[in-house]
Amino acid sequence: MSRLVRQTCGAHPKETRAHCSSTLASTSFLFGTFFSVSPNRLQIPISLPPGRSAAVAAPISVMRPSMGNERPPGRPVSGFMPGFAPSAPPPSGAPFTAATGLARPGGTVGPFAPPPLQHGAPVPQAVAPPGAPFGAAPPAAMGGYRGPAPPQGPFGAGPPPQRPFTTSPSPQGGPFSTVASPQGPFGAAPSSQGPFGPAPPSHGPFGTAPPSQGPLGATSPPAQGPYSAAPPSHGPFATAPLPFRPPIAPPQPQSPTTGSAMPPSTYVRPPQVQSQQPPVQPMQGYYPGGPPSNPQFPMSRPTFQQPMQSMPPPPMGPPSAYSNQPSYPATAPPMGTLQSLVEDFQSLSLSSAPGSLDPGADVKGLPRPLEGDEEPAKVLEAYPLNCHPRYFRLTTHTIPASQSLVSRWHLPLGAVVHPLAESPDGEEVPVVNFGTAGVIRCRRCRTYINPYATFADAGRKWRCNLCTLLNDVPGEYFCALDASGRRYDTDQRPELSKGTVEFVAPTEYMVRPPMPPSYFFLIDVSVSAVRSGLLEVVARTIKSCLDDLLGFPRTQIGFLTFDSTLHFHNFKSSLSQPQMMVVADLDDVFLPLPDDLLVNLVDSREVVETFLDSLPNMFHDNVNLESALGPALKAAFMVMGQMGGKLLVFQSTLPSLGIGRLRLRGDDVRAYGTDKEHLLRVPEDPFYKQMAAEFTKNQIAVDIFSLSDKYCDIASLGSLAKYTGGQVYHYPSFQATTHGEKLNHELSRNLTRETAWESVMRIRCGKGVRFTTYHGHFMLRSTDLLALPAVDSDKAFAMQLSLEETLMTTQTVYFQVALLYTSSSGERRIRVHTAAAPVVTDLSEMYRQADTGAIVSLLARIAVENSLSDKLDSVRQQLQLKLVRSLKEYRNLYVVQHRIGGRLIYPESLRYLPLYILAICKSLALRGGYADVSLDERCAAGFSMMILPARRLLNFIYPSLYRLDEVLTVEPERIDGSLRRVPLTLQCLDTAGLYLLDDGFTFLVWLGRTLQPELANNILGVSLGNFPDLSKIQLRECDNSYSRNFMAVLRTLRDKDSSCFQLPRVVRQGEQPREGFLLLSNLVEDQMAGTSSYMDWILQIHRQTQS
Repeated sequence: MSRLVRQTCGAHPKETRAHCSSTLASTSFLFGTFFSVSPNRLQIPISLPPGRSAAVAAPISVMRPSMGNERPPGRPVSGFMPGFAPSAPPPSGAPFTAATGLARPGGTVGPFAPPPLQHGAPVPQAVAPPGAPFGAAPPAAMGGYRGPAPPQGPFGAGPPPQRPFTTSPSPQGGPFSTVASPQGPFGAAPSSQGPFGPAPPSHGPFGTAPPSQGPLGATSPPAQGPYSAAPPSHGPFATAPLPFRPPIAPPQPQSPTTGSAMPPSTYVRPPQVQSQQPPVQPMQGYYPGGPPSNPQFPMSRPTFQQPMQSMPPPPMGPPSAYSNQPSYPATAPPMGTLQSLVEDFQSLSLSSAPGSLDPGADVKGLPRPLEGDEEPAKVLEAYPLNCHPRYFRLTTHTIPASQSLVSRWHLPLGAVVHPLAESPDGEEVPVVNFGTAGVIRCRRCRTYINPYATFADAGRKWRCNLCTLLNDVPGEYFCALDASGRRYDTDQRPELSKGTVEFVAPTEYMVRPPMPPSYFFLIDVSVSAVRSGLLEVVARTIKSCLDDLLGFPRTQIGFLTFDSTLHFHNFKSSLSQPQMMVVADLDDVFLPLPDDLLVNLVDSREVVETFLDSLPNMFHDNVNLESALGPALKAAFMVMGQMGGKLLVFQSTLPSLGIGRLRLRGDDVRAYGTDKEHLLRVPEDPFYKQMAAEFTKNQIAVDIFSLSDKYCDIASLGSLAKYTGGQVYHYPSFQATTHGEKLNHELSRNLTRETAWESVMRIRCGKGVRFTTYHGHFMLRSTDLLALPAVDSDKAFAMQLSLEETLMTTQTVYFQVALLYTSSSGERRIRVHTAAAPVVTDLSEMYRQADTGAIVSLLARIAVENSLSDKLDSVRQQLQLKLVRSLKEYRNLYVVQHRIGGRLIYPESLRYLPLYILAICKSLALRGGYADVSLDERCAAGFSMMILPARRLLNFIYPSLYRLDEVLTVEPERIDGSLRRVPLTLQCLDTAGLYLLDDGFTFLVWLGRTLQPELANNILGVSLGNFPDLSKIQLRECDNSYSRNFMAVLRTLRDKDSSCFQLPRVVRQGEQPREGFLLLSNLVEDQMAGTSSYMDWILQIHRQTQS
């Protein structure tokens, strides 16, 4: 046959060689054999743009026409099925489709039409090397062949050995050749060319902008040959002017993994033209590599660093709404040559340095979340009727179609709910009052009307999107439908057009008339509270907030003070000053007055203010050391039981008298590492949990303010807040001069923030799924009903999801969060959040739509709860095991199609997950063991992590670190835009710098050893040399530009999140032990005692995923 082909090709004149090539390609494909026309290989000339040299022109080898059996979209090259026919022929304008097709018998047009000969134009002749089939494509580009790995890793620079399908490197200007930069095609420096540049793709499942040209994304492919990013400016392939190519950088020292080809000396940069392709930006959180003197690592020495290989995902077509269909455009099957080089994952190259056997990676190229939480905004693009992800976000915005898929997911499947989060756009949540029609709900599943409900029977029926029941539309709510079945008033009704809405609840939603907002203060007045200045700060703060308390003019207020006895205060409006009544019987607590202990603030305003003014002096000479907190709680329950409200407890001494007294069990070093370790972190006395159940039953929420300089058993006291929807505030070693401003701000916010009273919350799911486990501060009243006596915008909840059926039969699953509450104005309302998620059968799609913030929020809550029943070391191992199993499962998806040895691969959506899980293991709640963190601080951090929204939780476990000495010289209005986060590693700290660490609860100011004394003195307001104890320093704004700009930075960061007040603390480099537990323990990327560094963690995870 080969002789026949050569005779046939030789007999044809030059004009008809295209037909000969088509016959050749068809014959070779039918017989399953690859032919090479050599030495007289058929070449198709290309007309060159003006100014281009023929020395770099690339001839196009004739390619076979489409035979209907190319691999389907979305399948790797080595996995396509012969005989599969694409669903639609490639339309004109598809990638690599020319206006004038390749001539075939019968006048048909092929998909790879060459440009016609330009009469009079010179024909460039570039002959491929002998024996180079199909233009000598690299072996990695061949669909069915994978040669042995190069000696320097998966992308080594050395040429592979000669094999049946490999040739020597093609000459410069071959069909697949590119002009290599001195760093090679995969060097550490960011490049705008090649499909493997470190910059992320500008489209696809993780991109944000559509591609500018071609099917291979926004990264620039080789500038010449048939797969160039910008087609020629002449001939039928001409669609856009040539993009600008930056000049070749000067030669740099070669890395062992970079290419060795040098650019030709005759290369001339083309004239600059305006390109449609946007500039390639480095991936957020990634170091772009480059010279060793990275500004973010000023102290790092030039050492060997392996460049990171960041793989872009495969090219994508228009958004497919997260369907199960292949991700490629349906216009044409993907091209086999370059497509096999594009991988559907990100990766880190882990290989050895010269002369070393230890693997390593580029520390500066490790993924870091320097932009904070990334809300999955792309969800709203696919489902615009969903509520904002700030209210409801799934751990992966897909629902697995089977139990087997759930078992392969390995990460928690669930959601994070923040029902009263502040509106993302600043607008108020729309309020809907149905009036006489009543709230429109499904008769069977009780789902509220929402944008995903459909209407039928000319608008007289509506179908529930959760249970598919057809419900009647009340006459008052009727509206006609248009031709598409959509109500004419859809855009005018928020409940049919918005994912978040509030309904005014009628009287049948009330068990009792709405109660007025009530505040009852339980204040410890023992000697420790008096000496620390607690009474002055609390009294002053409450008095300043009286005008802003919620529910005016219905607000109720009361006070009870205690030490070894209980002090009741009568605030009757007819009194000129309050009366105090003392009850010493702690075993049988009773109320000395039936009324006037909880009074209307408007009526008794003067009496209340008089009491607050006299409170600090009332107990200034008290020397009582005891605390009867248990009896005081029972007395407060008697006062508030009929009305409910909020109970605020200020405790500065370990409860020692009466019921609920606690012993000084402390932190026992002998318990760590044993089966009794977790008992230190659980309540010692069941009294507090029993009281919490009674409080919840009577709609009373408890907030705990712990302000002790000694152990006060927050593990026991915190259960009051845990089961009543409250919050724990911890101020270790409280002193009014140091912590007074923080207590003032946080108490003021607690009293004045918008609060939902007498609340219950339920989450309804579509058919086949249900929520099984809930995490947060609440009391579970039934299997799916959360009782919340009070809830506000600072609290979030997490829950785990499970499948009820072995195989899902629906295409979409709907979720609806309903919060029934009483507003501060006394109106009963229902806040409803509705969301939809697709059902998928592909595990890779679950990874692609994963939400790191939601996963970390759920994992952190699960870990904290597990620490109450298991050892800390076991909890940390469980977190690591989940990560390893997840990445190993993801690796198995690609291990057959790709050579991934020596690389840690991960989905783009979870690129920060390894670091966040390492940060959870190093957090206050789970760090180390005995003597690493005090027991009260550990428990308080655990209670905080249980309620934090995703954004605040991520910032708490991976704090923000800023360098400020370079920012203090800019103009005040430009400060916010000048703040740049740096990684949490000691290599980023310059001894001549000023740094600020912000974890959402505390500011830590770090002064470098060689920081300019003038700058330090201007900021601190005192001479640094004359103030040796920086723990007592108070930062105040001074009369100089440095101090004003420094305080402006603090205000800017506080304004971003007003839920907490970050108290600044100052530490100097080398000041031990304060520097160790304040700063170094928060540098989660560095190695601590008994913990791994970020680099070691990555290598450890990589080894375990390969085992």
